[in-house]
Amino acid sequence: MNINIQSLHFTANQTLTDYVNEKMGKLEHVNNQIVSGDVCLKLDKSDTDENKICEINLKTPGKDLFAKSQCATFEEAIIDTVEALQKQLRKVKTQRLQKRRVAEE
Repeated sequence: MNINIQSLHFTANQTLTDYVNEKMGKLEHVNNQIVSGDVCLKLDKSDTDENKICEINLKTPGKDLFAKSQCATFEEAIIDTVEALQKQLRKVKTQRLQKRRVAEE
């Protein structure tokens, strides 16, 4: 899987990019047909503590998936976003299996 990481309004250090790559690698365990993933890390200009935003757009054959979360740290935002995408990938996988079973009957 090809992973593109963008950081808006700040420069991401190597530790953060390694963390993103590690967590994105977990998505391949759920679905190994992921073509690429675009990760966008942003700093929101709000006054609240939860001003770190993570957006991930996954490209898979037949369907693109998107998730976004906003938390106090980038690590929390990345974990929440990856968990949301894992849920979406499992749902897509079960839908494909159900279609395949119906087609075989």
